Amino acid sequence: MTTTVPSKSAISVLPSKKTPIIFSVLAVIVLVSFGLLGNSQTASFSLSSAGDAFSLPDLVFPGRASNIVIGVLLAALAAYSWMLRSKGRVLPVWSVAVGAVLFVLAFLIWVVSGANINSISLASLLAGGVVLAVPLVFGSLSGVLSERSGVVNIAIEGQLLGGAFTAAIVASVTQNAFAGLIAAGLAGAVVSLVLALFSIKYLVNQIIVGVVLNVLVSGITGFLFTTVMQEDPQLYNSPVHLPTIAIPGLSAIPVIGPILFKQSVIGYLMYIAVFLVWFGLYKTRWGLRVRAVGEHPKAADTLGIKVNRTRFWNVTLGGIVAGIGGSFFTLVAIDSFTKEISGGRGFIALAAVIFGRWNPIGAFAAALLFGFADNLQVMLTIIGTPVPSQFMAMMPYLVTIFAVAGLVGRSRGPAAVGEPYVKE
Repeated sequence: MTTTVPSKSAISVLPSKKTPIIFSVLAVIVLVSFGLLGNSQTASFSLSSAGDAFSLPDLVFPGRASNIVIGVLLAALAAYSWMLRSKGRVLPVWSVAVGAVLFVLAFLIWVVSGANINSISLASLLAGGVVLAVPLVFGSLSGVLSERSGVVNIAIEGQLLGGAFTAAIVASVTQNAFAGLIAAGLAGAVVSLVLALFSIKYLVNQIIVGVVLNVLVSGITGFLFTTVMQEDPQLYNSPVHLPTIAIPGLSAIPVIGPILFKQSVIGYLMYIAVFLVWFGLYKTRWGLRVRAVGEHPKAADTLGIKVNRTRFWNVTLGGIVAGIGGSFFTLVAIDSFTKEISGGRGFIALAAVIFGRWNPIGAFAAALLFGFADNLQVMLTIIGTPVPSQFMAMMPYLVTIFAVAGLVGRSRGPAAVGEPYVKE
């Protein structure tokens, strides 16, 4: 009896069930919890804010009816994803984006329709989310620069915190916000130099070095805050703030005006940094070398690329970027430095790197998502939503966990990331 073994080409591997299952669960949640069991009151979303050149009409949704419709749409999207999987095809990216938008809209309608105040400014929600995402974007760019060259950057939290502290004390002493901005970048570089020295030259485990650096920077800044800043806060902890620059005319455009054209200096630097890192990594010879070092350092070495030197400078550059992002806390957002002012945002930035698939544009989009979630929990608490405040406070971190664990799929980082290179 002859047994026929099917060829490799004849064996069809079905795509993962993860996406269809997620859409099916979301459809049930929206249809039942947000729709059938939801509030019948309306939810109003304002698209315009004070100072806009012209106003747009508010978006008004009847709570229960709108979410029943959205639930049906998500159910159709889930059925479509199951159908594509049965045919061995993957759900298009656009449909995943549509599903995410529909679920966020359903959640907003549900919480706003059941709140004490049934109205929320969508323009302020988006603009505030972008502002809160600024340090996350800089932190995620630092992670991309480091990890694309093959070095795991767990120390983003320490780089942000060091930048925030140094910016505060320098801007206070010199009464010059731009001096504080430059000093913040240098502080981030110092933290990165330690990471690069121990992980690249002395081959210490990169994750351990990053964790130790976070604890070290937290301890140093906390000690100096208590012994120096609190002794004379007027001299050492009263930083001058960077000005907010509004571009005339453009900043008054509804919704996108405040987001793109009414920012602090760091806000404008954020857009420039995202473009420069993307262009440098994918459109220049330098970027090709960096990616080669991160993917296959031995092959890069045989071509004459200095592997460890490339990693060393990339990690340092990432520290400068993260340090500038840390200055946002004390030069833009808050009047003074406080202990642990970064609040774990370095770890959220690291999640944005993974969620964005080690791409500057993807990391930028992921950071905006987390910033939006952070601002959303603040605004929903203000309008008196029935959702417990403890859950609202957890929202940015829950979004981070679900994004990395549930929605990212099979995300593969650079092949040699975390592996020290020793030239034979």
